[in-house]
This record gives sequence, structure tokens and C-alpha cells, in this order.
Amino acid sequence: MEIYDNWREEKRSAYLYSVMAKSEKNILHKKLFLDLQGAAEKQASVWEHKIREKNLQPPSGFTPDLRTRLVSALVVFFGAESMHTILSAMKIRGMSVFTRYHSEHKHTGISTSSNLRAAVFGMNDGLVSNMSLILGMAGASASQQLIILAGAAGLLAGACSMAAGEYISVRSQREVFEYQIAIEKQELEEYPEEEMEELSLIYQARGVSQSDADKLAKLMIDNPDTGLNALAREELGLNPEDLVSPYGAMFASFISFAIGAVIPLLPFLLGGHSWNLMASISLTAGTLFFIGMILSLYSNRNPVLLGLRMLAIGATAGALTFFIGKWIGISV
Repeated sequence: MEIYDNWREEKRSAYLYSVMAKSEKNILHKKLFLDLQGAAEKQASVWEHKIREKNLQPPSGFTPDLRTRLVSALVVFFGAESMHTILSAMKIRGMSVFTRYHSEHKHTGISTSSNLRAAVFGMNDGLVSNMSLILGMAGASASQQLIILAGAAGLLAGACSMAAGEYISVRSQREVFEYQIAIEKQELEEYPEEEMEELSLIYQARGVSQSDADKLAKLMIDNPDTGLNALAREELGLNPEDLVSPYGAMFASFISFAIGAVIPLLPFLLGGHSWNLMASISLTAGTLFFIGMILSLYSNRNPVLLGLRMLAIGATAGALTFFIGKWIGISV
């Protein structure tokens, strides 16, 4: 029953908070986790009281399941900061204290910059995979028609595979986020004062005085919509208004891969010429170098060096498939 699940979730949170507090070196973070442990125990008591009110069998005690024990062992070994993504997925609050310095990067795929980077990588995947496929066919001495057919098939198959994988990935991530936000909304309705206390504790862990943190938390919680947004951001590291559309990600992956995959195929579509293969290689090489230079914008590194590195990686993949195709062609 849901009421038992809520009780178990709060007890699990309290258990993990105690493990996190023991392994935490930052004094403010340790205090936050100890306070959140107390808040989780208090909320578990609320659910236990509701169970008794309904004349249901009260829980006999809490025993951590295998997943909880595994995560707690990882927290002890690696620390809570290294495990904050997994802890957030388990509805452990306060993880935003570890990501406050990277807030502009924590919603992968949401910002324009992230979308552009994903599109560049998708285009690069299509470019390298289809160029390798075409070189493999050329190495096997395939005809012009077979190379075009293989290139078109590689384009469609790769774009569909990328789109399907991106849809499943983003959809699954969105469902997890929506579930976490729904639980947060339910908790805000059930015990707003406890949620306000948790929000205040997070602000205090960031160095805000207790009185100011209490005022700020009360201001947020007094408005249900603002309160839910604040709790989702501060406790879960999520923005309810910025959840990525799986359909948008799917179409973006399909289009970016297709654009990259069509580049090495273009010279062959212009008719049967002796220079088609060299034109395809040259066009692909130039595009790979350009993609490497674009990616340098995200790493603040030398654009020429990154362009050459991208070119070297593509050349290695293409040469490998060319000689494999040549070997297969000879053996057949």
C-alpha cells in the first residue's frame, strides 16, 4: 500500500542521511544531513500515525534493502558528493549543496548550449559511422550503386537507432523526474511545515543565517507553486518547468545524425566519377576538423589541436574499416 511505501521511503532516507553524515567532512553539510535525518524520522512518524489511524498493522521495523545497503557502501567509500546523482534519484534531499557551483550545467540537454553540443555530437556520429561504412564498401571494391545503397541504409538505420535510443533515455529520465516532483508535491500537501524546515536547513548549509533561512523558506512555502519549484530545485536539483521533451530529443538526434551521415554520401550522389571517393574523404575530413574546432568552444582548448584530434580519430576509424573491407573482398 502507498502509505507503507511512504513510511519506508522516509525511513530509508533517514538511514542514508545517517551514513552521509558520518562520512561527511564539511561541518555545514554534516549538520544538514543530521538535521534532515531527524526530519525524515519525524515524517516517518507521521506516516506511522496515519497507519495506526486506519487501524492497519503498524510496521515492525525498518531493514534497509539491498539497493540501499549498496548505495550506503558507495557513499562511505566515495563520499556523498560523488554519489549525489544516485542519491537524488533515490529522493534524498539537499543534494543541491553539491551542485550550486555548477547550476548552469546540471540540466543536461535543457539549455541552448547543451542542445547545440548534443547536435554537434550527433552529427559527428553520423559522419564517422557512415564514412567508415562507405570506406569499408569501397575497400571491398563495391560498385557505385552498392556504395550509395549502403550509405543510404547506414544513414536511415543509424538515424533511427540514435533517435530511438535518445527517446528511451530522455523519456526514462523524465519519468524519474516527474515521479520525484509528484512525491515532493504530495509531501508539501501532507506536511508543509516539515518541508519548510528542510528547505531552511538547506539554506543554512549554504551559510545563510537561521533566521534569514527560516524567513526565506516560509516565503517560498506559503505559495504552493513557488514552494514546489523551490523544493524541486533545492532538494532534487530539478526545475519542473525545464523537463526535456523526449520527442524533441528524438527528432533532434535523428536530424543531426542524418545531416552528418549524408555528407560523405554526397559526392556519390553526383554521378559515377573516379574522384567520388577522394571527394567524399576530403569533404568528411574538412567537416571533422570543423566539428573539432566547434567542440573546443566547450573546453576552452586550442581549436586547431582539437580539430586535428577529431580528424585523427575519424581517419583511424575510416582506415580500419577500409582495410577490413579490402580483406573481406579479397577473401571472398
